[in-house]
Amino acid sequence: MKVVVCGAGQVGSNIARHLATEANHVTIIDHAPDLVRKISDSLEVRGIVGHASHPGVLERAGARDADMLIAVTHSDEVNMVACQVAASLFNVPTRIARVRSQNYLQPAWADLFSRENLPIDVIISPEAEIARAISRRLQVPGAFDNIPLAEGRVQVIGVRCTEECPILDTPLRQLTELFPDLNIVILAILRGGEAVLPRGEERLKAGDDVYFVVDSAQVARGMAAFGHEEPEAHRIVIVGGGNIGLYLAQEIENEHPGVSAKVIEQNKERAEFAAQSLSRSVVIHGNALEAEILEEANAEAAEAVVAVTNDDEVNILSSLLAKRAGARRAMTLVSNMSYEPLIATLGVDVVVVPQAITVSTILQHVRRGRIRSVHSLRENLGEVIEAEAMETSRLIGRAIKDADLPKGIVIGALIRDDRVIIPRLDTVVKAKDRVIIFARPEAIRAVEKIFAVSLQFF
Repeated sequence: MKVVVCGAGQVGSNIARHLATEANHVTIIDHAPDLVRKISDSLEVRGIVGHASHPGVLERAGARDADMLIAVTHSDEVNMVACQVAASLFNVPTRIARVRSQNYLQPAWADLFSRENLPIDVIISPEAEIARAISRRLQVPGAFDNIPLAEGRVQVIGVRCTEECPILDTPLRQLTELFPDLNIVILAILRGGEAVLPRGEERLKAGDDVYFVVDSAQVARGMAAFGHEEPEAHRIVIVGGGNIGLYLAQEIENEHPGVSAKVIEQNKERAEFAAQSLSRSVVIHGNALEAEILEEANAEAAEAVVAVTNDDEVNILSSLLAKRAGARRAMTLVSNMSYEPLIATLGVDVVVVPQAITVSTILQHVRRGRIRSVHSLRENLGEVIEAEAMETSRLIGRAIKDADLPKGIVIGALIRDDRVIIPRLDTVVKAKDRVIIFARPEAIRAVEKIFAVSLQFF
């Protein structure tokens, strides 16, 4: 597949890396020569220096032969025009744009992005996606990640094993005997920054980060199995009243009537705007790094503090100050991914990396075959993929133990006729099953092939 990526920032470079490692032909455009040089030197991609919306630049990047254009520059307008040029002049089949300004995304202007006006196939709003991801994590106390799949029938949960975890040093093959009625499969283990595939003899250790898939009706039992029975948050302090903080507060107001939120915003005009946009949340104008402001927000009584300003250092420090004041959990937005491994050691419970969320959203529109959704887990850990098994897939009619799956793939769940099936070695996959899979980066192309629709299907 030939892909043109517009923008060599953190999101663009991550998308390019994902695609290049899977043997796609990737060209990346940016007006900053140093960014283009950096990514060209580190990845098997072609770099073009220039403005991504200029027809001549797009032509040099190979837009005439491209299968897809992904526009993720820092400018909404450049992203939109790049998609327009790609459609009008080069007939690029699929066009994806990141659009941040909420003015463009108001329902009143929905016709703007029709094929007759601005022909963009997929619009990614990072702030809205991040707010939804944070809201999901708040719903499962003790989890650092929560991914709903198959219309919410199953969830992939990320959880850290502490010294109190009751299944430490227990061979994974014994979990079925210990919890015979618990529909759960461990997909991946992250230990000391390295991925560990969950084989039967593997044992969990304190400090491990574990991703497991569970029937949505059994999330609480699944968390208890890992020693996490924290109460759900009913009092939340949000640090930052920008787009993400405002989206999150609105989500809480609309979807969680039993939860109260207080928003701290340092900019007076933005604080006033947030106060006018919210109905029952309290907005406090002030600096979250000041003890008096945290006291006014009653941080000591909050079950969770969520720091989502556009300053990583403010987010980290305000989270730590709120926890010192008495807040039970801290969730922190961090754009600089080099900070991520350090933050957990400081006492922050959940790190939210906006680039990873945006990349996951884009990837589900890039993957081929009968793939319904894709979620990227951590840096280079792998992807959770939800796919539909068609009649021509080599999985059909075979027990999982006989399917000869490539190394680096774990099947976590099947959804058949609205029923969740936690697979065992003798489970047989049937046509039209929805299959939840974890795949290491090197196995993703194999997953696409397994779920490709063969020509004989037609």
